[in-house]
Amino acid sequence: MKILIVAATEFEIAESIPFLQEYQVDYLITGVGMTATAFALGQRLASESYDLLVNVGIAGTFDPSRSLGDLVRVTKDQIYQFGAEDKGNFVSIETLGFGHSSFHAVLPEMQLPPVYTQLDAVEGISVNKVHGSEQSISELNHTLSTQTIESMEGAAFFYCATQANVPAIQVRSISNHVEPRNTKNWNIPDALSKLNRWLREFILQHRS
Repeated sequence: MKILIVAATEFEIAESIPFLQEYQVDYLITGVGMTATAFALGQRLASESYDLLVNVGIAGTFDPSRSLGDLVRVTKDQIYQFGAEDKGNFVSIETLGFGHSSFHAVLPEMQLPPVYTQLDAVEGISVNKVHGSEQSISELNHTLSTQTIESMEGAAFFYCATQANVPAIQVRSISNHVEPRNTKNWNIPDALSKLNRWLREFILQHRS
């Protein structure tokens, strides 16, 4: 099975790059955000064929009970508030009849290793602006499950995979709780360490 590891920044997988090179696993650094992800991944898939795409990165969680550094598998991701505003109401792109905002992980026919299947399953939202104020977070909490995480790329990744008909999974490590912005409460180093440990184990289990 030919795998492509997809990350927004080199920073997120830097610890694993020598390992990926040793095991001859392709990786792609797309740049931050949905536009950069869609362009970079679309270009790669136009020239290379893969059996599985694996999106990895850090994310914020809306679940206050989840610990920083927890790993989750994202089974569904949506472009948050993709649509129109009608006075005080939001109208989704689906209701407007112009497309879709939600996309799902696409599992390969081959069974994935336990290091993936045993992770907690969550849903994600992809945003252009990460949430960091009491007002916006309060509004979100009325519409989202606490089991939701936010990133800036996940929905675009699933969209590209769906369009190209390539199996795709997404795994995120929790770096922060979504709260009024306070970077002192974040733990990016631990989230990255656990994410990269998971990535190497995934490659090893997949090859065994």
